[in-house]
Amino acid sequence: MFINWSELLPSIQKAFGALGKSNPKMVKAYMALGEASAENDVLDTKTRELISIAVAITTRCDGCIAAHTDAAIKAGASREEVAATLATAISLNAGAAYIYSLRALEAYDTLKK
Repeated sequence: MFINWSELLPSIQKAFGALGKSNPKMVKAYMALGEASAENDVLDTKTRELISIAVAITTRCDGCIAAHTDAAIKAGASREEVAATLATAISLNAGAAYIYSLRALEAYDTLKK
């Protein structure tokens, strides 16, 4: 096992609460972002959480993976839906690496002149 996810999630939640006590305005603003993203109900909760898992994968955030996977499960996501989400994240991240590789070559060619 890479990480004990059952221990990580409550640890993050506890730390999140501690940070909230020391900087309540920041946490309130952060929470408002999530509320605003759900405001117009275009995407259901499960879809938003699956997207959040994909983003968590591409940004390499273990805490985000734990929190959004837990939320996706609670929203009814199946293991197959999560696996499909991961496949999408993998394909996008590989694509991003390809695009940024082109940028690196462009930088080289520009700076070499």
